[in-house]
Amino acid sequence: MGEFFYNIGIFLYDIGVHLLAPFSRKPRKMMKGHWVVYRLIRQLREKNAAYIWFHAASLGEFEQGRPLIEKIREEYPQYKILLTFFSPSGYEVRKNYRGADIICYLPFDKPRNVRRFLDAAKPSMAFFIKYEFWKNYLDELNKRCIPVYSVSSIFRKDQIFFKWYGGTYRHVLEDFDHLFVQNEASKRFLSRINVNKVTVVGDTRFDRVLQIREEAKPLPLVEKFKGDSFTFIAGSSWGPDEEIFIEYFNNHPEMKLVIAPHVIDQTHLVEIMDKLKRPYQFYSRTDEENIQKADCLIIDCFGLLSSIYRYGDIAYIGGGFGVGIHNTLEAAVYGIPVIFGPKYQKFMEAIQLIDAKGAFSIKNYAQFEELVDKLRNNDTFLHETGANAGHYVLSHAGATDKIMQMINF
Repeated sequence: MGEFFYNIGIFLYDIGVHLLAPFSRKPRKMMKGHWVVYRLIRQLREKNAAYIWFHAASLGEFEQGRPLIEKIREEYPQYKILLTFFSPSGYEVRKNYRGADIICYLPFDKPRNVRRFLDAAKPSMAFFIKYEFWKNYLDELNKRCIPVYSVSSIFRKDQIFFKWYGGTYRHVLEDFDHLFVQNEASKRFLSRINVNKVTVVGDTRFDRVLQIREEAKPLPLVEKFKGDSFTFIAGSSWGPDEEIFIEYFNNHPEMKLVIAPHVIDQTHLVEIMDKLKRPYQFYSRTDEENIQKADCLIIDCFGLLSSIYRYGDIAYIGGGFGVGIHNTLEAAVYGIPVIFGPKYQKFMEAIQLIDAKGAFSIKNYAQFEELVDKLRNNDTFLHETGANAGHYVLSHAGATDKIMQMINF
């Protein structure tokens, strides 16, 4: 019965995306991508090559799987990589990623799609990143005796697997040859439902941010902007975040501010400009002369934030006054204090960063002002907090190597 309702749900979702496609860009991109999947695989797949399939829902999950992809490329170059995405926000950004040989959307999890996809792709093994539990794909992989692994997955007691009505979904977990989970709590929850092919390895994102730090681009204009000034970096910010840190910035002429908003469109950029009371400049329009006249640098392009954090004395991560915070690790890896809003409870690394005394959560302007004043005026507190953040990242690295040691290539 559970399987019947699951397939009905996938069928209805498919219809919904088709109906929305003429009116919405995201569903339209998804459908266009789905139409060419099988032809793309047939055209690009090398006939006698062995392929390892990685599936990521979106960009964040891809970044978690990326260290493993690149480690396999390095150590087992005889394998080709097939990379699939569910969401356009992942596919559109990484469709030209050079670490994979074929990149495409994953067709919806309907039995006919599953058979067509696996017949075309013929993977030797598969890795599903974090929360990817597509029942028909996993059942068919299991039926075909193709090894499949869950990477950087995390489980909580409120998930459907642990509900009285979650029997169908519990069986999906049995399809995995092994689950590489982030923490001991996940392993305990799984053991209660007799899923025991589980190893706690941590989160591959820690390996990824260390890799990003090593590959970070020098940004001479940002370095020139910073100079010797105390610099506050606000990454992936939204309006409610900006209300707080821009007010503080306006009242403290001794500091500089870099804003990398989560949404870069004209409406949001105008909102930021309206809040600023001190000279600012957009990164896309800067040169060596005008950047020295600015106190605030607005990053109006993508792809720079992870490199920009290195120039900060404090980092603020946006999203904590909305659906939840963005990536804290990209800032913490540089050994600087991290601040974010109140909605962080679903993010294990944020909770652990606070416990490690490398990060702080604030609920309002008064708390933010008190905290930033203390960080700015107490060098010992600033440096110890930053060191705690950096040590936290370093001490949790190594998940990729642990996984590699347990896979039979």
